[in-house]
Amino acid sequence: MRFSIPILAVIFAVTYLFGQASEKTSERTREAGESSSRDTRIDISPPKDDAKSHPYSKAAVADSDTDDNPENSDVQEVHPWNPMKALKDVEVGDYYFKRKNYRAALDRYKEALFYKDNDAIGSFRLAQCQEKVGDKSEAKKYYEQYLKILPEGEFAKEARTSLDRLEKSTLSSK
Repeated sequence: MRFSIPILAVIFAVTYLFGQASEKTSERTREAGESSSRDTRIDISPPKDDAKSHPYSKAAVADSDTDDNPENSDVQEVHPWNPMKALKDVEVGDYYFKRKNYRAALDRYKEALFYKDNDAIGSFRLAQCQEKVGDKSEAKKYYEQYLKILPEGEFAKEARTSLDRLEKSTLSSK
C-alpha cells in the first residue's frame, strides 16, 4: 500500500505532463498553418491594362526563359574560388619542391591556380617548377603572369632575371 501511492502520483504526473505537451504541439501546428503576414500580402499579378501598355512584354519574358538554359549561356565553366585551398596547395607544393619532387609540386601549384586565378605566389612557384622540369615556354608564361600581377612584388627581380635567362637560353638554342 505504501508503494502504490507514490506510483500513482508518478503515473498521474506523467499523464498530466504528456497532456500539456500534446496541447502545446497542437497549438504550434495550428499557428504554423496561419501566417501573421496574411493581411500584408502583396498582389504581384500584372495590371489589367499591362498587355496594352507593354505589347512586347510577353516576348521579353519568353526570351528571359531561354537565358536560363545553360546551352545558350556565355558562361562556359564555373569553378570554385577558394583562396584557403589555394594557399594550402601552394604550401604542399613548396614541400614537394624542397624535396625535389617537381612533378608533384607542379600539380599542386596548378591546383592552387585553379582555386585562385591570378595568384601571384602560385604563378611564380609554378614558373620555377616548370623551369626545373624543363618546360621553358610554360615557365616563361608564368613568370610573365607573376610580373603582370605584381610588377614590383617580392619576387619581381628574380622573375625578371629568370625571364632574361630563359630568353638567352632559347636564343642560344636556335
